[in-house]
Amino acid sequence: MKTFASVVAACVLALAMALSAQEPAATPAPSGKAQQTAPAPSATQEQANEANMQLMRQDIRAERKKIVAANLPLTEAEATKFWPVYDRYIGETIKINDVRYALIKEYAQNYATITDAQAASYIKRWVALDGENTQLRLKYIPEFEKVISPKKTAMFFQIDRRIAMLIELQLASQVPLVNP
Repeated sequence: MKTFASVVAACVLALAMALSAQEPAATPAPSGKAQQTAPAPSATQEQANEANMQLMRQDIRAERKKIVAANLPLTEAEATKFWPVYDRYIGETIKINDVRYALIKEYAQNYATITDAQAASYIKRWVALDGENTQLRLKYIPEFEKVISPKKTAMFFQIDRRIAMLIELQLASQVPLVNP
């Protein structure tokens, strides 16, 4: 599992670096005084950042699949049935993560001046996305159990959750806390 952790860590680090490019330029200094604000990025720079982020997300998905393949023992017959279900599952996961990514971008643009109403909306939407991920996993348990054993299904979801939690932890460390 050491390989598992190092591959995921590398993917997460790359994602974090891409996300940090999305953070606003002005952040409160520890003394409470605002730092100087850098000029707003041009539309072309924003488009380049967005394109880079999309490529990064594709790379992470590809690495995620490699991690699953390396850690979930499947026979050839199981693999033939498993991977199409996996691809459907990931396709639905992408939709949820697209919304999460948009939410992070929205927060990054507004966190320095966030209102109570915006903060309440943000956290409710974030937790709702967590619920959507849980519901998606619950939906797919029987789908995976049709093509692999319940033990292998459990193992798959353990691997999937570990990857997701590592990515989530890295994202959380890159997103500034709300300033009360």
